[in-house]
Amino acid sequence: MNWLLPEYLADALPAEAERIERLRRTVLDHFRSRGFELVMPPMLEYLESLLTGAGQDLKLRTFKLVDQLSGRTMGVRADITPQAARIDAHLLNHRGVTRLCYCDSTLHTLPATISASREPLQIGAELYGYAGIAADLDIIRLMAGAFDKIKLPLSRIDLGHVGIFQALAEAAGLPEDAEENLLSLLQAKDVPGLIEACAEVPAPYREALLRLPQLYGGAEVLERAAAELPPLPAITAALDGLRHLLAGAPELPFSIDLSDLRGYHYHNGVVFAAYCDGYPAAIALGGRYDGAGKAFGRARPATGFSMDLREVGRLAPAARSAGAILAPHVGKDQRLAAHIAALREQGEVVVELLPGETACEGPVCDRKLVLVGEHWIIEAIQED
Repeated sequence: MNWLLPEYLADALPAEAERIERLRRTVLDHFRSRGFELVMPPMLEYLESLLTGAGQDLKLRTFKLVDQLSGRTMGVRADITPQAARIDAHLLNHRGVTRLCYCDSTLHTLPATISASREPLQIGAELYGYAGIAADLDIIRLMAGAFDKIKLPLSRIDLGHVGIFQALAEAAGLPEDAEENLLSLLQAKDVPGLIEACAEVPAPYREALLRLPQLYGGAEVLERAAAELPPLPAITAALDGLRHLLAGAPELPFSIDLSDLRGYHYHNGVVFAAYCDGYPAAIALGGRYDGAGKAFGRARPATGFSMDLREVGRLAPAARSAGAILAPHVGKDQRLAAHIAALREQGEVVVELLPGETACEGPVCDRKLVLVGEHWIIEAIQED
């Protein structure tokens, strides 16, 4: 059984690998056209660098090992975002705005969902050095544009803001364990559990926390939230920021979910999740995570998003690829060799048969080179 792979790991066979590579090139070209520069961080880093500011979730998802050279604990990255923050803060050291993108494998100890791989191919973009809501809007538009490029329509983009819950928890004076309990109940949308847990929370924060799971839907949710939540400065600012996003991109399928607190220990502002038809979970996630570079020497404003290109590849429509051209073995025929070289320069895939080989098992050849008189011409291969 040596051919078996561990659970939730899989090979990408030629058709899937070709589709993923096409998507990778399309999305990275989209990023590049908007000024996002490609970086390639290493697969392994010292553990404390990988987990900086990432909270408990990333700790549980990270494979750990001992470096034989230094004796220090290393980790196999479960997320490239902290690495991009390190590059911005410590290596590039730009004073102004930095735009970075990446695409590479990550590794998880456990799959994120029952259908997910433990080796996501993470592709994403990060914008550093701009604290205003315009940067969040730019990132969301970049994400939506990527899905347009690969012809995978988004059905909705949920917007939230972790600052609202943070403001309520702080104003209510919640101890850390109570805050964690309420956070988990809100994430699970466990209303009965939330009612019980909020019994000792002082008014009006008790009522506000109980309202959060009901504050989801269209743009009208923001006005309901303004009327029903305490007028704390942080909540007012958060609602204003969400209004700005809705007004800034009316063409996008925005919806509001103020109890969406995924990444609470990492994000500290706007968060968003993109969905498409036929897939039960979010296909892309993002948000603001200011200060992630503090451990590397500079606490920079930051916002970004990422997605698993393997999952996207399963949902995106397959592009119809041109079949290959089957050519006989060249041997010493320089005219045939030159003709094949010219076809390849034009972008054609030409499979040259080896001596004794009579058919090509892959890729699919729908044409062949045949000698007619003194000229090599291309003919369609007729199916039997």
